[in-house]
Parts: sequence; structure tokens; C-alpha cells
Amino acid sequence: MEQRSPAAADAGPVRFGVIGAGWFASRRHIPEMHKSEKIELAAICRRDPDAREKIRTHFELGNNQCFEDWRDMLDTVPLDAVLIATPNDLHFEQASEALDRGINVLLEKPMTIRGEDAWALVAKAKALGLQLSAALNPPFWAHCHRMRRALRSPEMGKLESASMYWTGSATYVFGKAPAPENLPGVVPPTSYRSNPDANGGGYFIDGGSHLVSEMLWVTDAIPKRVFCSMDETPADMRASLLIEMTNGAICSINSIGDSEFPSRRVRNIFGAAGGTITVNGFEFDTTVSVHGREFERFKEEDLPSVPSPVGNFCAAVRGSSPLYSPAEHGALVVDLVEGAYCSAATGEAVLLPDRSKEMGR
Repeated sequence: MEQRSPAAADAGPVRFGVIGAGWFASRRHIPEMHKSEKIELAAICRRDPDAREKIRTHFELGNNQCFEDWRDMLDTVPLDAVLIATPNDLHFEQASEALDRGINVLLEKPMTIRGEDAWALVAKAKALGLQLSAALNPPFWAHCHRMRRALRSPEMGKLESASMYWTGSATYVFGKAPAPENLPGVVPPTSYRSNPDANGGGYFIDGGSHLVSEMLWVTDAIPKRVFCSMDETPADMRASLLIEMTNGAICSINSIGDSEFPSRRVRNIFGAAGGTITVNGFEFDTTVSVHGREFERFKEEDLPSVPSPVGNFCAAVRGSSPLYSPAEHGALVVDLVEGAYCSAATGEAVLLPDRSKEMGR
């Protein structure tokens, strides 16, 4: 099968395939691929024939572009890139085989269930000269870019502590409540999240991966040790983490996925020189203050837009942009999430692998 080299992708649209063309991919990533002049939606894979047919019809694909078996798709269709949005326990094998075929890979979060698998993918992509990215939300939120810049100013001082409190209502995707009517997406969500083996855990590996991403990406910190308490292991809906960073900063995350009032979301970041950043709500109402004096205030809508995971990934494949969420960041998130589950299961703090070298420190 023909494969274009990453550099040759400049010659035309990036040919994208989708493994796991389901609820989430059909509401976020595939519509962008379908509409973009810079992307050719070349093929999709979905095991369920009824769902596959709905996706095919909605996005006006030919029968020869739709596959039941992902290996068949990779072996049949010339691709520059593939999005993998399957159950979490399948990510490693599918990404590894796509890279072996010379295909750039965009992975839905989490990259993998185990840290050692995530870092194996990092090493493979680097050795093959291919792009590998994790579709975590914070690197693609404008307020996170602005916060990241603010934390590098002398007025803030080095990171001293950070805290995140995030409540959501995701019980329906875990089989604990009926799904809301009129969910976005072409097909409904499957129930794989209710299986801790397929999901890799409960709510924290799902929604909590974004919280870990925001804390690590915005602060540029590397986690050293984690202690975690969960309501149930591994099928959690509530988790509380205490994290020690390699620079000595102490951080915390409280994540609740079965809240009856899911709009309480607060993040605080504190610098040693007196700088403080506070973010409230899902409008991301952000205040940057120094020594108690408000320095800047903004919402997501006030800031220049940031490319989407698909848009940024395609630019990286063409060589015109760095990855906002590189594989190393995704793998670091997996390390911390995996450590949290291990801590919750044992009742002990977990010392995480030292990734300073992999992160270029």
C-alpha cells in the first residue's frame, strides 16, 4: 500500500482515517475533517454495521471508505494520518500498528491505560520520524495558553501550589443513569466506560485526564509522587489527589463525576513571588493577580482562537506548526493517572517514574 512521507503531505490534503468512528468522533473530530479543505476524510472504521452505515450516510462516504476491521482499513487505504477514538484498552495496539505502517497518529485521551505503553509509543514515533499527539482539551483552550504565558513572568514567581475542583455529571456514559435526550453526535455512546478493564478505570481516567493535562501543561511541572483516594476502585466516580511535583510544588485535584450540581469548577495556581491565577466556571472566567492586585481578567471568548486538535495535528504533519499536545505530554498524563489508581488501590502514596530526561529537563 502506498504511503506518503510526512514531508510530502504538503502536496495536498492530509488523508485521514478514523478508527472508532463513534459518538464522540462524530460530534467533534469527523465534522471538522469532513468540512476542511486541508483534510481528506479517506476512511472510517466502526465494528457495528448499523452505526457504521449511519456515519457513512451522514458524512457522504462511499462503501469502499467504510471498514469493520481497522487493520483492513490501514492495509487498504493510503493514509497520512489516523485518529484513534476507540475504547482505551485498544489504543496502544492500534497506534503501534499505525506507526509501523508509516502513519501519523492522533490519539483520543487517554493515550493508553499504562504509562509504559504510552512512552513506548513516544519512542516509536520519534524513531520513525512521525507525529504522535494526544487529544487532551487544555492545550487547545485559549485561556490555558494565556495562563501558561503568565506563569512564566517574573511577577508570578516559580510554581508553589495549585488546586483544581471540578464537578461533572457523566453518570449516563457509565451506565448509571439514562442518557439525556438529543445528545450531539450521529450515533449514541457505547457502554465501554462502564467496564473498568476497557476504560482503564472509572471517571477519573476519563474526565480527570483533562484536569491532569491542564495542571501539567499550564504549569510545565513534572509530577514526582501522588496520593489518591477514590470512592470505588477501579470504577470510581469521585477522586481526590495530592501531588508532589519535582520542583517541590504541592498540588491537588478533586474530581466528581456524579454531581447533582455539575457547574462548580474552580482552579487556582499560586506563584512564590505573589502571583495568583484563578479560573471559574466553564466560561473560563480567568483572573491574574499579583500581590492581591488584579492584573488581568479575561474569558475564553476574549482571546485569540487556538486551533483544534485535528487542525493543529494536520499543521504538524505538514511541518508548519509544532504539536500543542505532543506525545510526551500525553504520556506524562498517563503516568499520573495510572499512579493515582495504584495509590487508591493500595492506600499508599506512589512514587512516579522520573521523566525529566524524556521531557528535556
